[in-house]
Amino acid sequence: MSRNESEVQHTQHAFLVAWGWFAEHIGLIQQSQAVPLKQKRYHHTPQGKVLEFLVAILAGLKHLQDISLSAHPLDRDQAVAQAWGQPGWADYSGVSRTLSRLSWEEARQIAKVLEQISQPYIEAELKLLRSQRKRIRYDGDLTGIPVSNTSQTYPNAAFGHMDDEIRLGYQAGVVSLEGPTYGRLWLSIAHHPGDTVSCTQAEGLVLAAEARTRLRPLRRTELLRSRIQAFEQQMILICQRLETQSRAVQRARDRLAETEQQKQDRQRQLDELANQYQTRSRRERPTSRLAQARKRLQASAKRLKSRQKAWQEAQRRLDKTTTRWGQQQIELTSLYQRLTRFEQDNAANPEPAEAEFRLDAGFGTYQNIALLIEMGYEVYTKPHSHRVVAYLRQQVDDPIAWVRVGANAELVAWRRMLLKGCPYPLDVALERFYTGKTLKHSALFHFGADPVTENPPAWFKHYNRRQIIEAGIKESKQVFCLHHIKVRSELAIYLQECFVIFAANFIRWASHWLAGEAQSAENALNVRKLGVKRQVQVAAHVSAQVIRNSEGKLLKFSEHSAFAGKVLRLPGGGNSPPDRPIFGSLMPFFIESHLIAQPLR
Repeated sequence: MSRNESEVQHTQHAFLVAWGWFAEHIGLIQQSQAVPLKQKRYHHTPQGKVLEFLVAILAGLKHLQDISLSAHPLDRDQAVAQAWGQPGWADYSGVSRTLSRLSWEEARQIAKVLEQISQPYIEAELKLLRSQRKRIRYDGDLTGIPVSNTSQTYPNAAFGHMDDEIRLGYQAGVVSLEGPTYGRLWLSIAHHPGDTVSCTQAEGLVLAAEARTRLRPLRRTELLRSRIQAFEQQMILICQRLETQSRAVQRARDRLAETEQQKQDRQRQLDELANQYQTRSRRERPTSRLAQARKRLQASAKRLKSRQKAWQEAQRRLDKTTTRWGQQQIELTSLYQRLTRFEQDNAANPEPAEAEFRLDAGFGTYQNIALLIEMGYEVYTKPHSHRVVAYLRQQVDDPIAWVRVGANAELVAWRRMLLKGCPYPLDVALERFYTGKTLKHSALFHFGADPVTENPPAWFKHYNRRQIIEAGIKESKQVFCLHHIKVRSELAIYLQECFVIFAANFIRWASHWLAGEAQSAENALNVRKLGVKRQVQVAAHVSAQVIRNSEGKLLKFSEHSAFAGKVLRLPGGGNSPPDRPIFGSLMPFFIESHLIAQPLR
């Protein structure tokens, strides 16, 4: 193609073309094509079909068949295929077959490519946070992905709590990072059966976040050592109780044996007397020796029953203490192993990060809270048990202690409260709020350096910024249709989950890149004003002319589209390196393109 020649194509998926240019810029297409997949190639490569699956998710398609059966089929849009480095797209059935035949190793290799592409952006955001001396803020959650309750074709699906119901499906554990550039960035997603519960996943979320960011705070080993020492003191008391109860069981057993022997002796005496009375034909009178022997036997039987009960009760107490002793030994061993691991973490962490984790009540068990504290995090969460709320309500005796923190919410806070079952004192707040005419209560927990009890409104506002991850989960389901599982293979379901969180990040990165690269003009489309939802549901489905020549690329939106009269133009050739400078003026190219291109109908 000469400098003055232009290639003109029509597309019904304008932003999918632009995102293809960005994908080429960051190396996503090249790295995806390099993943070895052990499948035959007919008309399309298996790598191309996997990439097509990603593009379908970027387009927000609800079902895999929409690739071929929607009003404007993606597999017939040659401009999109070319932007993504493909000679063409496969029918949806071919994409489905390729996904179902992937191995777990291949699926993990594809996910690894997404991580490698994401890493520079995550590291840049973290570097910016640390340069601004800001804390790293993580949010974690577990979200349900339900399927039909009567379905039998989803592998390893299980019934669990999803959307306030018991549903069949899967759970996805997700972690997000709150940053200054992109707002929310997804760090990780973990695939679980539907019966997985939040309280078992806190450590996994934290470790996943640390693996992606390659940063971690200084472990609080001194606190852990103090906890171990207190724990050992408790075990000494339990050991003493165990010895006392063992002696009590032995005494009860001895007394039981003594009573059993006494009963046997009295039974023998009674039998002998009864034989004598029968031989002599004597009548048994109320005061006779036989009657007295019978009463003594009855008393022994009654005493035996009582002592059997006492022995069983003593044995029950001993068994309970023995079980607790065994559990304590296991927990103590685990704490020592944790201490060793944390000391190694600190030795290999010359530049610890300051970080916090925000989690909802599902994760707020005392075990999880203690673990996050010992791992060095500033912790914001809610209690797992509602009994804490009932206890705190009993502690409020001053009606003026409540502080208004929202339009319909008030808090009363306590600093460093030691709660039964929690090894560390926590900042605790009781919240009351109205939903309609109903007064409800909940509680907040915090551990760390922030003086949250001095400013309850700031505490309330900061914790409720967890809505950033809840909004992200909503976006993943409503915009990228994560709740519409497009495939029936479990590894392909896992791949869909990975693609969804990558797509949400990808579009945010692409928006910044397009806004920075696009040349200014009166009719230039302002990408910065387009949110992710509008880009996926509108911009990815509008018609445009795709015009290329040696000086750059142009998207000229159709007169019948939502962006009528707007253009998005990028400098440089199709294979320009990422650091190629922007051309000064492409006006002759765009004048020529406008003259030769016919409007889209």
